[in-house]
Amino acid sequence: MHLEVSQLYKQFPTRNGTVVALKDINLHIEEGEFVCAVGASGSGKSTLLRLIAGLDAPTGGEVRVDGVCVTGPGADRGMVFQNYTLYPWMNIAENVGFGLKLQGVRPGERRQRVAYYLEVVGLSQFAKALPKELSGGMKQRVAIARALASQPKILLMDEPFGALDVQTKEAMQQFLLQVWRQTETTIFMITHDVEEAVFLSQRIYVLSARPGTIKQELRIDLPCENGDRTYHIKRHPKFQHYKDEVMGLLRDREEAAIVAGATV
Repeated sequence: MHLEVSQLYKQFPTRNGTVVALKDINLHIEEGEFVCAVGASGSGKSTLLRLIAGLDAPTGGEVRVDGVCVTGPGADRGMVFQNYTLYPWMNIAENVGFGLKLQGVRPGERRQRVAYYLEVVGLSQFAKALPKELSGGMKQRVAIARALASQPKILLMDEPFGALDVQTKEAMQQFLLQVWRQTETTIFMITHDVEEAVFLSQRIYVLSARPGTIKQELRIDLPCENGDRTYHIKRHPKFQHYKDEVMGLLRDREEAAIVAGATV
């Protein structure tokens, strides 16, 4: 899998004129990578993800997956949103298998895939439960299982843990790393949480404020415990160095924007 975003440009018409959300976005994601894009509100993170998912069309530039230009949604790109978007009248197994049913996957194979991915996310015993019976973190696990069940080339995640409390969020971050290693799924995630981006990523793209541009790409190289990252790494000086570097990049841009606004 190779995702290539080239010279991506997106503008929106408003009552007060045209707003440029993204400008000259160039990035790539390779098979098996876990990459994050981090930026403050208004940096165009969600717009970028929607363009990659094919939920919106760029004003200029293009997105390609394995050399094929993205012109709309496709099974090669799974999507996980901040809100769980589960169907309340369906049980958990039915929610996970819903996309497979729409794709015409046979019932036998569908049951096998649903069972496998519920086991991956640790929810096999809740297959017959309704979403209202699950906690927020468990609902997000279901959403991840549903996206993975279609076996996409890349999993796109739009601030998936933004609505969770701090303790649940940390547990879900650790869980996501385990799922990534187990399934070897390519993941591209957007977040405004710098600590989250550093903890999860192999690479980070730092987005500037509107218009969103790639300010810098950082490769994250952190020591592991027995090959795994755990929450203990957040106390490591190298982790703090990366966090400070990203925060500095975001702060410099924000301060520059404030100064520019004050001089108009």
